[in-house]
Amino acid sequence: MAKKFLHIAWAIFLVLAGLSASSQQPASVKATADRNKILIGEPLQLLLEVNGPEGTGITWVPLDSIPHFEFVEKGKIDSSLNTGSARSFRQRLILTSFDSGSRVIPPLQFIVGNKKYYTDSIPVEVGFSSFDPRQDYHDIKDIIAVDNPYVRYIVWIIAGLILLSLALVIYFIRGKRSIVEAGDQPVSKWSPYEEAVRSLTELKEQRLPEKGQVKLYYTRLNDILRLFVMRKLRMASMEKTNEELILQLRQVNISPQQFSQLTEALRMSDYVKFAKFQPGENDNKRNFDIIETSVHLLNEIEQ
Repeated sequence: MAKKFLHIAWAIFLVLAGLSASSQQPASVKATADRNKILIGEPLQLLLEVNGPEGTGITWVPLDSIPHFEFVEKGKIDSSLNTGSARSFRQRLILTSFDSGSRVIPPLQFIVGNKKYYTDSIPVEVGFSSFDPRQDYHDIKDIIAVDNPYVRYIVWIIAGLILLSLALVIYFIRGKRSIVEAGDQPVSKWSPYEEAVRSLTELKEQRLPEKGQVKLYYTRLNDILRLFVMRKLRMASMEKTNEELILQLRQVNISPQQFSQLTEALRMSDYVKFAKFQPGENDNKRNFDIIETSVHLLNEIEQ
């Protein structure tokens, strides 16, 4: 009885194993071309398809070149889940050939799981466009001169562009001059020195570094000095960089020590504004004192 039971169990196991194997579709690869005959340089579409069981690793072997063919376009690899447990992968390639004759797209390799699969080879005829040899031969014609009706307008166009360029140059020169002249006029009811001292006092009372606004603090400190130099010393300092401003101030008769300290303060302002440098509390107070002292000193020198 036990022996009979073992035979029945073994038969059931074989049936179930067969059903499991049959439910899993075998892997397959396929390559199809939309035509088997093209003219030289004409595009040819190649469709690659790989079907394999869900969960099976599929290696898409890189396709870098095909003899006698050139790639025009490589589409993306798309995947889709079919009925059952099979997954399909597709890629569309556009090829062309400039070698006439009977050409062949060779078998392409794919790896599904641990097994290699190859597509069928595809023959392709590459030829020239048909012609009638009985027709007369036409030689290449010489270059034929064609009258251009717009040639007579070229002189006027060039003259117009020259006049327009001159007008733009005059406009920008006048605009720049008006900006400089406007900058020379007083912009406040206070004298340059009084305005600088009042601005420094207001800046000090705002306590910007303690509020985390160090960049704004140095920007305003720098602008106070620039505006004072422009109004008091008649220097075009507002549109200058700090390095250019330092060269301008080198012409002023101040001591080397004071000039060196002022140079350090201006460069510190650049470090904070452009290099995101974070100076300490003592540096902030020292640079403020240097700018304030420079304003007093430059005012006395000018007077």
